[in-house]
Amino acid sequence: MASLQSDLHEPRPAHTTPELAPLVADLFAKAAPPQRVRLLNGLLRPVGPLALVAIAAGAFANLLPTARWHIASVSIEDAMRLTAGQVLELARYVEQKSPEAFLQLPKLLADSPLWVSSLGGALLLLTLRAWQRRAG
Repeated sequence: MASLQSDLHEPRPAHTTPELAPLVADLFAKAAPPQRVRLLNGLLRPVGPLALVAIAAGAFANLLPTARWHIASVSIEDAMRLTAGQVLELARYVEQKSPEAFLQLPKLLADSPLWVSSLGGALLLLTLRAWQRRAG
């Protein structure tokens, strides 16, 4: 047990970039309702109906359309009901399933000067740029 705890507290090497999902969740927690909607709609593009029911213990299940399947869409009420922890799980899923979906986030952030001026938004933007350079 002691070795597990010491592994958890070891510092990360300086050359690694922060994980994207926690930065996205932090930004969601600090965003105004319309910005939350845009962020969630961007994250939900690659998410299918089965994943909507499975992610975050079904927190996104109510986004399933009643008619034929199409991309899930979030309302302001939906965005305000969801927690940063649930968005963290969504962002982790998207990071695994479709990491290229994160490439749209810099444009989304750039469209809102408030996000870029926040510490969380600036850090996410820098991390996304570093991640994009490594991937491409």
